[in-house]
Amino acid sequence: MPTPYDIPPAILIERLASHLKDELDVVTPPAWSKFVKTGARNIRPPTNPDWWFVRCASILRKVYVKGPIGIEKLRQEYGGRIDRGAQPEHAAKGSGAIVRNALHQLQKAGLVKPQRTEGRVVTSEGRRLLDRLSTEIKKELEKTEPALAKY
Repeated sequence: MPTPYDIPPAILIERLASHLKDELDVVTPPAWSKFVKTGARNIRPPTNPDWWFVRCASILRKVYVKGPIGIEKLRQEYGGRIDRGAQPEHAAKGSGAIVRNALHQLQKAGLVKPQRTEGRVVTSEGRRLLDRLSTEIKKELEKTEPALAKY
Protein backbone atom coordinates (compact mmCIF):
# COMPACT_ATOMS: atom_id res chain seq x y z
CA MET A 1 0.00 0.00 0.00
CA PRO A 2 1.47 3.39 -0.97
CA THR A 3 2.19 5.93 1.75
CA PRO A 4 3.07 9.64 1.61
CA TYR A 5 6.73 8.58 1.39
CA ASP A 6 6.06 7.06 -2.05
CA ILE A 7 4.18 9.99 -3.62
CA PRO A 8 5.66 13.31 -4.85
CA PRO A 9 4.96 15.87 -2.09
CA ALA A 10 3.61 18.57 -4.41
CA ILE A 11 0.87 16.33 -5.77
CA LEU A 12 -0.09 15.00 -2.34
CA ILE A 13 -0.18 18.45 -0.74
CA GLU A 14 -2.34 19.84 -3.55
CA ARG A 15 -4.84 16.99 -3.25
CA LEU A 16 -4.84 17.15 0.56
CA ALA A 17 -5.39 20.91 0.52
CA SER A 18 -8.46 20.55 -1.68
CA HIS A 19 -9.75 17.78 0.63
CA LEU A 20 -9.25 19.97 3.71
CA LYS A 21 -11.04 22.86 2.00
CA ASP A 22 -14.02 20.84 0.74
CA GLU A 23 -14.55 18.18 3.41
CA LEU A 24 -13.50 19.60 6.79
CA ASP A 25 -15.34 22.58 8.22
CA VAL A 26 -12.93 22.88 11.15
CA VAL A 27 -10.01 23.95 8.94
CA THR A 28 -10.79 27.55 7.99
CA PRO A 29 -8.48 30.50 7.44
CA PRO A 30 -8.50 33.02 10.29
CA ALA A 31 -9.67 36.58 9.61
CA TRP A 32 -6.09 37.87 9.69
CA SER A 33 -4.85 35.40 7.07
CA LYS A 34 -5.54 37.84 4.20
CA PHE A 35 -3.02 40.34 5.52
CA VAL A 36 -0.33 38.32 7.29
CA LYS A 37 3.11 37.48 5.92
CA THR A 38 4.33 33.92 6.37
CA GLY A 39 7.53 35.04 8.07
CA ALA A 40 9.50 38.09 9.11
CA ARG A 41 11.82 37.62 6.12
CA ASN A 42 8.99 37.97 3.59
CA ILE A 43 8.10 41.24 1.96
CA ARG A 44 4.50 40.51 0.94
CA PRO A 45 1.70 38.15 1.98
CA PRO A 46 1.06 35.03 -0.13
CA THR A 47 -0.68 35.55 -3.47
CA ASN A 48 -2.54 32.22 -3.50
CA PRO A 49 -6.04 32.78 -2.02
CA ASP A 50 -6.06 29.18 -0.68
CA TRP A 51 -2.61 29.37 0.90
CA TRP A 52 -4.00 28.51 4.36
CA PHE A 53 -5.24 25.11 3.20
CA VAL A 54 -1.97 24.43 1.39
CA ARG A 55 -0.01 25.26 4.55
CA CYS A 56 -2.27 23.05 6.71
CA ALA A 57 -1.85 20.18 4.24
CA SER A 58 1.89 20.67 4.20
CA ILE A 59 2.05 20.72 8.00
CA LEU A 60 -0.02 17.53 8.19
CA ARG A 61 2.36 15.80 5.77
CA LYS A 62 5.42 17.01 7.70
CA VAL A 63 3.96 15.75 10.98
CA TYR A 64 3.34 12.38 9.29
CA VAL A 65 6.86 12.14 7.89
CA LYS A 66 8.90 13.74 10.69
CA GLY A 67 6.66 13.32 13.74
CA PRO A 68 6.72 13.77 16.63
CA ILE A 69 7.56 17.34 15.75
CA GLY A 70 6.97 20.59 17.61
CA ILE A 71 6.18 24.17 16.70
CA GLU A 72 9.78 25.42 16.81
CA LYS A 73 10.99 22.72 14.43
CA LEU A 74 8.12 23.48 12.07
CA ARG A 75 8.99 27.18 12.21
CA GLN A 76 12.50 26.25 11.09
CA GLU A 77 11.08 24.10 8.30
CA TYR A 78 8.99 26.99 6.96
CA GLY A 79 11.72 29.57 7.44
CA GLY A 80 14.30 30.70 4.95
CA ARG A 81 17.04 33.18 4.27
CA ILE A 82 16.66 36.78 5.34
CA ASP A 83 18.04 39.32 2.89
CA ARG A 84 20.30 41.74 4.75
CA GLY A 85 21.50 43.78 1.80
CA ALA A 86 25.28 43.66 1.37
CA GLN A 87 25.74 41.62 4.54
CA PRO A 88 25.71 37.81 4.48
CA GLU A 89 22.31 36.15 4.62
CA HIS A 90 21.13 34.43 7.79
CA ALA A 91 18.42 31.93 8.60
CA ALA A 92 15.04 33.24 9.71
CA LYS A 93 12.18 31.23 11.17
CA GLY A 94 8.68 31.16 9.74
CA SER A 95 5.64 32.51 11.51
CA GLY A 96 4.81 30.74 14.76
CA ALA A 97 1.18 31.93 14.82
CA ILE A 98 0.47 30.30 11.46
CA VAL A 99 1.98 26.98 12.52
CA ARG A 100 0.28 27.07 15.91
CA ASN A 101 -3.18 27.90 14.56
CA ALA A 102 -2.89 25.34 11.78
CA LEU A 103 -1.92 22.64 14.30
CA HIS A 104 -4.84 23.63 16.55
CA GLN A 105 -7.26 23.30 13.63
CA LEU A 106 -5.81 19.95 12.59
CA GLN A 107 -6.06 18.81 16.20
CA LYS A 108 -9.74 19.83 16.36
CA ALA A 109 -10.33 17.90 13.13
CA GLY A 110 -8.85 14.81 14.81
CA LEU A 111 -5.93 14.45 12.39
CA VAL A 112 -3.13 15.39 14.81
CA LYS A 113 -2.65 14.86 18.55
CA PRO A 114 -0.06 16.04 21.08
CA GLN A 115 2.40 13.51 22.45
CA ARG A 116 3.54 14.64 25.88
CA THR A 117 6.50 17.01 25.57
CA GLU A 118 7.76 15.64 22.26
CA GLY A 119 5.46 17.56 19.91
CA ARG A 120 2.60 16.34 17.77
CA VAL A 121 1.96 13.11 15.89
CA VAL A 122 -0.63 12.03 13.34
CA THR A 123 -3.65 10.16 14.67
CA SER A 124 -4.92 6.96 13.12
CA GLU A 125 -7.62 8.95 11.32
CA GLY A 126 -5.02 11.32 9.85
CA ARG A 127 -2.82 8.39 8.83
CA ARG A 128 -5.81 6.74 7.16
CA LEU A 129 -6.61 9.92 5.22
CA LEU A 130 -3.03 10.38 3.99
CA ASP A 131 -2.67 6.71 3.04
CA ARG A 132 -6.00 6.74 1.16
CA LEU A 133 -5.05 9.86 -0.81
CA SER A 134 -1.61 8.36 -1.54
CA THR A 135 -3.22 5.21 -2.89
CA GLU A 136 -5.54 7.23 -5.15
CA ILE A 137 -2.67 9.35 -6.45
CA LYS A 138 -0.48 6.30 -7.10
CA LYS A 139 -3.25 4.67 -9.15
CA GLU A 140 -3.59 7.85 -11.23
CA LEU A 141 0.16 8.08 -11.73
CA GLU A 142 0.31 4.45 -12.86
CA LYS A 143 -2.15 5.25 -15.67
CA THR A 144 0.13 7.93 -17.09
CA GLU A 145 3.41 6.17 -16.25
CA PRO A 146 2.96 2.35 -16.32
CA ALA A 147 6.52 1.72 -15.11
CA LEU A 148 5.48 2.88 -11.63
CA ALA A 149 3.29 -0.21 -11.18
CA LYS A 150 6.24 -2.30 -10.03
CA TYR A 151 6.85 -0.05 -7.05
